[in-house]
Amino acid sequence: MTKGMKGESNHNLDAKGRLIIPARLRVGLGDNFVLCQGMDHNIYAYPESEWEAFSEKLNALPVSDMNARKFKLFFQGSASDCEVDGQYRIVIPQNLRAWANIDKEVVLVGNGSIAEIWNKDSWEKFNSMDNMDINEISMDVSAKYGI
Repeated sequence: MTKGMKGESNHNLDAKGRLIIPARLRVGLGDNFVLCQGMDHNIYAYPESEWEAFSEKLNALPVSDMNARKFKLFFQGSASDCEVDGQYRIVIPQNLRAWANIDKEVVLVGNGSIAEIWNKDSWEKFNSMDNMDINEISMDVSAKYGI
């Protein structure tokens, strides 16, 4: 099981589209991981073991179900293997940068077993208390999942 990732940090892409992975996420992600489209126009970073488990579930979906095929293609079609270089940088593929509208300023967010990479403005809007009623969200999640 992957060590839980948490917290957020602000970073900038360099001119070659490289991003430094912060030390607190390196342990959870490892030196090789998978990037793919995230559901909020962000990028998900899966440690290899988490990606393999998720990919197995996707591969078990029936090809006869159109929504299942679209769901599978959303993630697997955008997936890219990623390797950290000697300076703990990765190159974010252009298709994923375009999906997440990332050109310079990014926020890396630990989200348990995965990390997320966000355009800074998109993260601030998504995470804004103006757009979030945490009490209402908490009641909904607690009722659905017993947390």
